[in-house]
Amino acid sequence: MADVKGGERLKAKLAELGEKLGKGGQLDVGFLAGATEADGTSVALVAALNEFGTGRMPPRPFMRPTVANNKSKWGPNLGTALKATNYDPMKSLDLLGEEIVGEIKQTINSVTSPKLAESTIARKGFEKPLIDTSTMINSVDKKVT
Repeated sequence: MADVKGGERLKAKLAELGEKLGKGGQLDVGFLAGATEADGTSVALVAALNEFGTGRMPPRPFMRPTVANNKSKWGPNLGTALKATNYDPMKSLDLLGEEIVGEIKQTINSVTSPKLAESTIARKGFEKPLIDTSTMINSVDKKVT
């Protein structure tokens, strides 16, 4: 943004930015409605069961660590995206959404504990938690409205 001096010019520039930003938008990131496993189970349900655990399965958090480790940079990164898109809120939120989707997927890939049950390892053929058919990780998505 160019340097603006003087009350009237500043007021005009702020009005211009306000016009560009409009009412803004909303960014949803995670497991969106309609994402399902092959058997029809909601991917959001599968993700929640993994995040918090069940009576038979220990929690393997990935959403909460993603938020905790990255939330402090999302605001500044949105500001950078706004400048890069000439203050287009929808494009800026879309860019931020892509970043957050990548961070969630990175966290899912980095989870190594608690270790899977031997029976699960035998069924899957590998030891990686949170990855089975890859439907969950491939379903991380974003929506800007």
